Amino acid sequence: MTTVWMVVLVVGLATMALKAVGPLLLGGRQLPTRVLAVVALLGPALLAALVVTQTLGEDGALVVDERLAGVTAGAGALALRAPLLAVIIVAATVTAALRALTG
Repeated sequence: MTTVWMVVLVVGLATMALKAVGPLLLGGRQLPTRVLAVVALLGPALLAALVVTQTLGEDGALVVDERLAGVTAGAGALALRAPLLAVIIVAATVTAALRALTG
């Protein structure tokens, strides 16, 4: 078994274990309100971190290039309440156009 598949297997088993531990420990009780508030914010925070690292990061360094312009254009389209497909097209078009212009 290769290292990659070993990592996939271990991560999968750890995920299942973590999902099983919650109900076992809580035993049908509700989480405290503060914990629920934190859990509700984890998804958006992780998504924002992923967008920032994929937009500005490359080889462990901060890089400002065409991707940032594309994400900014997409955010502008979202602010104007454009449909999601239009947002994706705007972001991709701006990124591709700048890449074509800058070589």
